[in-house]
Order: sequence, then C-alpha cells, then structure tokens
Amino acid sequence: MLSALTRFIFIVCLALIAAYITLANWGVELAIAAGMTVLAIPLAYSYINLARLRKYAIANAVENMPLPSGFWEEVFFRLQRLVRNLKLDIQSIEKQHNRFIEAFQASPNGIVMLDDQDQIEWCNAIAERFFGLEFKRDVMQRINFLIRRPEFIQYLNKRVFEEPLLLERMGPESNLSLMVQAFPYGDKRHLLLVQDVTDLQKADAMRRDFVANVSHEMRTPITVLLGFLETIQSLDLDKDQQAQYIELMISQAQRMKSLVEDLLTLANLEANTLPAPMQAVQVPTIMALLKNDAQALSQGKHAFNFEVLTSASILGEERELLSAFSNLVSNAVRYTPDVGMVNVKWDLNSEGQGEFSVTDTGPGIASEHLSRLTERFYRVDRSRSRDTGGTGLGLAIVKHIANRHHAQLQIESSPGKGSTFILRFPKERIAL
Repeated sequence: MLSALTRFIFIVCLALIAAYITLANWGVELAIAAGMTVLAIPLAYSYINLARLRKYAIANAVENMPLPSGFWEEVFFRLQRLVRNLKLDIQSIEKQHNRFIEAFQASPNGIVMLDDQDQIEWCNAIAERFFGLEFKRDVMQRINFLIRRPEFIQYLNKRVFEEPLLLERMGPESNLSLMVQAFPYGDKRHLLLVQDVTDLQKADAMRRDFVANVSHEMRTPITVLLGFLETIQSLDLDKDQQAQYIELMISQAQRMKSLVEDLLTLANLEANTLPAPMQAVQVPTIMALLKNDAQALSQGKHAFNFEVLTSASILGEERELLSAFSNLVSNAVRYTPDVGMVNVKWDLNSEGQGEFSVTDTGPGIASEHLSRLTERFYRVDRSRSRDTGGTGLGLAIVKHIANRHHAQLQIESSPGKGSTFILRFPKERIAL
C-alpha cells in the first residue's frame, strides 16, 4: 500500500511539472488519472484479499486459506500461524478438560461444583444418583433448593466445613448413608464431595450388635457360675447338693466353651476368603460320625434315618464339611420335639449336583425369619434356643463353609410342618 501511494505521488508530481512547463491543463488531469489508476489496482487487490479473509474467517478455516502474493502473503501467513496455534492450544485444553471430566465421572464418589452462591456449576453421574439431580436441568440452581434436608442446609449456611456431614436415608430408594463434605477452592467456590458409607454404617452396626450379643450370651452363664460359687462358699451344703450345683456349673462352663469355639471357628472362616481345597471327602464316613453324635445328643428321644444314596464324594475340606453337616443335624435334634423324626440324606440331583439335606418334624419357621437365619446370633425363639444349648452361630458357620465350597444353602420351612435344610454342591465339587 505504501509503495502504491509513493508511485501515485511521484506521477502526480511529474505531471504537475510537465503542466507547469507547457502551461497545459490536460497534463494535470492526465497525471491525476494515471496516478489514481496506479493506486486503484493495489486497493482492489487488497479488497479482494480482505473479502477472501472474511469468507474463510466465517467458515472458521483461516488456516486453510491459500496464501496471496506480495504484501498480503506475510500478513496472512502470520495470521494463519496465530490461528493454528490458538486452535492447538484450545484442543489441548479441551482434551485436558475432558480427561478431568472422565476422571470425575469414574470416581466412586459424588462430586458437585458450586459457585460463590452455592449454585451447581457441574456434577457427576454419581452425585445425580445420590441426590436425584439432573445436571442439564439443575445447572445454576442453588443446591439448597434441590436438597432440602435441614441438616444439610444448616451445614451450608454455617460455612464451617472442617468436619463432614452424615446424611441418612438418601438415594432413589432412601436406603443410602452419605458422608458429605465441602472443600473451598478458587474464588469463593466449593467442591462438594459425597461418599457412600452405607456398607461402613452397616458393618459398624453389625460390630456393635455382635459385641452386644456376645456380651449378653456370656453374661448369663457367668452370672450363673458366680451365683453357684457364692452359694457353695457361703452355705454348708451336703454332697448331693454340691454335686447338683457343680453339675449345673459344668453345664454353664460348657455353654461358654461352645460359644468361644464357635466364635473362633467363625473368625477363622471369615479370615480365610480362599476357596476350599479340592480334596476328596468320603461322605459315608462323615455320615457315620453324624449318626453317632446325633444319637448321643438325642439320648433316645428321636428317630433317625440316615441315607447315602450315591457313592459320590465331595471335593473340599473334610473338617469344615463335618462342622457344617454337624450343625445342621444338631439343630434338627435340638428343635425337634421328643419322639420326632430327623431324616439325613446325601444324593445327586438330576443336574449332577450333590445335595446334603436334613429334614425334621419340628415346629417349623415362619417365612419372615428364613432370610435372616444365617445372621450371627439371630434366633426365632431366643428362650427356646438357650434351653436347647444353641449358641446362635451354627447357621452362620454353615453359610461361610458353603461359600468356601461354592455351595448353596437352601431353607424350606413353614410353621407346624417342620423344616428342610439343603446344602447343594456344584458339579465341579463332586467326584464320582
């Protein structure tokens, strides 16, 4: 543009000099016309290049525009390089942003980003599920308008976030316990971190119940023992009375011993999460031991029927299998009234699975109790369980042993019709 203007001025000056020498007006007009022509050509070329630049800028393709010649070549080249670098920077930032979003979405915790007015700027899918939010619908809405729990609103208003807040009965089915904590960041913004602690809460409740149950179970025999010991110490008893008291103390001591043994067995099973070894266990041998123990426990008050209908062995741990089978048989004996019947059977079903079943003619169990029978210390009738000498841990032990052997425990019962307990072993655990 500068060179064209210089040429224009030079031509006009020459024309003016010629006109002055010749004293002719046409020289001036000719000089101006020639100069304007020289100036118009680069101006038109510049307009064409600007129009091309506008066209490619609208199409967001400046970096792909062909380079012109002359002065505009360097301008367009630098502009293209600037645009190309800016796009690369934007792409890099977008990739980094997407990686952060993917990482937040992959988090098992809920994440909510709040601005300085506690409005939702972003949240991940877990937070949506925890709080019933929908990001596209709820973006830039105040979170205390959407989560209207009084303790949560108070937590936000206090602005003291050193300690987390526990929200219970949350989630789509109101069955979640959520630990919520806000972390300040940026310009008065907050990151709300939400952790599902439902399992931890359940485990803590189970621990408290377990300690309470063990304490309760141990307190009774200890109290009885202390009472008998004080009686023997303070009263002058004859030998028959002393023998009677000592027999009762031995019974209570045996009860505590059984409880401790079952607790240790259950602890060992829970600590060992590996599958049971694949060692062949002969079921007829176990059945003979079970029969002897059952008859000794019954003392002739029950009828028994032990059947081994297949020679198939179980691949597993013999000691654990004996414990599981013994718990099922002893429970049947304890809860079956006198002159009742207990059937114990080992057989293969139509699918080749091994089935160890114990059927009694006891009082039966209502359906609402069946799903909880394998819980530690769960009893349908607590007073009757203590009278029969049960510890409340037998079926919990059976369940863990079944899991170690990939077996299933099935319970079929109804009040007044007796009960059937079935341990079903997969084909992989059966040796023909």
